[in-house]
Amino acid sequence: MTRTVVPPAIPAAASLLLATLWGFAVFGDWGRRAFCETSLEPSPGCADRIASVIAVSVVVAVVAACLTGMAWLTRRESLYGVAVVVWAVAVGVLFVGGLAVQ
Repeated sequence: MTRTVVPPAIPAAASLLLATLWGFAVFGDWGRRAFCETSLEPSPGCADRIASVIAVSVVVAVVAACLTGMAWLTRRESLYGVAVVVWAVAVGVLFVGGLAVQ
């Protein structure tokens, strides 16, 4: 059986790219603009509802950031894959939650 080895730079880069996307969606206000300003008549209170979705996503992103930092500091390559998955979940929470609050 042949084992394929993925260099740790690939999941590390994926983790950083997902973190950047998440950061722009939250701190760059992309999330609010994407889900609350899409229709001609925005829903009143949409910004408040998206703020609660962002709060949930922040909790997931903190876990992802901790995993990314631990993977980098301890050089445990298996944590990079877990961090990428958790970053994807943080972005997914924003997307699914944003669709729900529209």
